[in-house]
Amino acid sequence: MLRVAKILSSSSRNLNKAVETPLGSRVTSRCLATQAAVKVKEETPNRENVAAKESQSFTMNIFRGQLQLSQVCPFPEPMTQEQTDTLKMLVDPVEKFYEEVNDAAKNDQNAYVDEKIAAALWDLGGFGLQVPTEFGGLGLTNTQYARIVEICGYHDLGLAITLGAHQSIGFKGILLYGTPEQKAKYLPQVTSGKYAAFCLTEPSSGSDAGSIRSRAIKSDDGSHYVLNGSKIWISNGGIADVMTVFAQMPIKDPKTGETKDKVTAFIVEREFGGVTSGPPEKKMGIKCSNTAAIFFEDVKIPAENLLGKEGEGFKVAMNILNNGRFGMSAALSGTMRYCITKAVNHATQRVQFGRTLDNYGTIQEKLGRMSMLHYVTESLAYMISGNMDSGSQDYHLEAAISKCFGSESAWWVCNEAIQTLGGMGFMTETGLERVMRDLRIFPIFEGTNDILRLFVSLTGIQYAGSHLKELQKAFQNPTANLGLIVEEAAKRATRAIGLKSPPTFGNLVHPKLTESAALCSKSVENFGQVIESCLIKYGRGIVDEQFIL
Repeated sequence: MLRVAKILSSSSRNLNKAVETPLGSRVTSRCLATQAAVKVKEETPNRENVAAKESQSFTMNIFRGQLQLSQVCPFPEPMTQEQTDTLKMLVDPVEKFYEEVNDAAKNDQNAYVDEKIAAALWDLGGFGLQVPTEFGGLGLTNTQYARIVEICGYHDLGLAITLGAHQSIGFKGILLYGTPEQKAKYLPQVTSGKYAAFCLTEPSSGSDAGSIRSRAIKSDDGSHYVLNGSKIWISNGGIADVMTVFAQMPIKDPKTGETKDKVTAFIVEREFGGVTSGPPEKKMGIKCSNTAAIFFEDVKIPAENLLGKEGEGFKVAMNILNNGRFGMSAALSGTMRYCITKAVNHATQRVQFGRTLDNYGTIQEKLGRMSMLHYVTESLAYMISGNMDSGSQDYHLEAAISKCFGSESAWWVCNEAIQTLGGMGFMTETGLERVMRDLRIFPIFEGTNDILRLFVSLTGIQYAGSHLKELQKAFQNPTANLGLIVEEAAKRATRAIGLKSPPTFGNLVHPKLTESAALCSKSVENFGQVIESCLIKYGRGIVDEQFIL
């Protein structure tokens, strides 16, 4: 045991280098898609107490080799009976709209949504699903919203993007950060005919959000800001009347007196003047959604249209993106269900060599894996939305994972559905080639999957490191912290000789899954050990080890 303690003491020197600077900030300081990694730093007044803060996130805790099941078992089902009844009343009209009014193939062919179709969706309340009823919306919970979005994803991803760009990110900032006056002014507008857009990406800044060049200057009397710049690839960019716009702004540090550019968020109306849009972009997929560049020339923004605080635009954008990602996985679960339905219908009817295709093992394997991926994606969407409705704040890693897993799984499912249909799947009339084109954008926008993977890794490692730092500090005063040191040494010694049992959830699964649960539990423990080894080996240099991350 003393030898283990000696090893711990030696390792602590490298460990200190690993955790003295927040790892997440090394990547996230310039990347809005991963800004949640800075959240702990921003919202914890005393960084010395970071280690004491226990996350309820399942994902966060496996980086420590621990199982935290409060958010996943039992599965969150926060809806009341009244909310369930309300949702049931909405499902049929929405299904009917997509089956009888909307035409996904025609939308794709025309590369726009007909005004009559859009008007019918406005009348249904489809553009104000989560806006409180007092402002003209339906006031749906996140779980209710996920169910409606799932229907949209099943029928038409292009139209689903128009809806999502409008409410999942377009005016989401007003819901999250708007003042009472801003909500009273704009929420009724975005539920009654005015489209919204989220304006972040620029020619020089994609994942590297620190390269934003749009600029806002505050007037001498403080009554307004003057905005100049441009944005590209903005969903609803050509039709939006209300926009959440991010721009650099000179901010003076009250402590040092130094002035630095910081991103700030604004609510911008097209009616302010100086706002113009380029022509609709020609895209591979989601063709009916409007995507265009937006230009701002000497746009005069009233001071009361500041969204959040000056210089806190990163935080605003971060929370908007994190808050809306579950909707993407919900929509994609609907799309996967559409693809599976097409594949199953074909497999049960197509006869080859005297039997229908569903009797053959290769097809059964495809359908089984497709169903499994759909089940996981759907479960992720409702697990996250359920926890959000229950008041959880620890869902950012799960949301990022759901976006990565859902977008890549949906692509795989669509590809296998086409393969199952053979030549028929390659024809436009089946609808699957349209879905495949629509799906290609999902691993790219709202944070590329590559960046989000780094976000998950670095945020989890930072969390693990914050707890290890507590141990490292103990070695600076071993006499006063002998109990902690001995306890940790005992843990490692028993683990090293195989006496310590890994965290387990075997009692929570079906008896047939007991062995799998044990393997999973052991993997979690091993994963935690690997994370610790990486921290000790690479220190702060872990941020540059992208192959490992």
